[in-house]
Amino acid sequence: MKTSQILEQIGIPRHKLYYLEQKRYITPQRIPMGDLEAREYSNDDVKKIGLIWKYLKKGFKHKAAYQKAMEEFDERSAKKGKG
Repeated sequence: MKTSQILEQIGIPRHKLYYLEQKRYITPQRIPMGDLEAREYSNDDVKKIGLIWKYLKKGFKHKAAYQKAMEEFDERSAKKGKG
């Protein structure tokens, strides 16, 4: 998924999205486009961004929001694996 799609679908501000990448909470693939690079986010990245943003909006600091999001992400993944 492209950056513009993430911003529209999840509603996270661009600077917050890039901050998550800077902290290595997410790692989008970089695709060269001339002199620039486009970011391509995996399905797991999209899920993590949505969860982190949910916790940031609830008032958690970035690190705590990431930790809570990863707990929820892991729980969902475990349930999906069992089903």
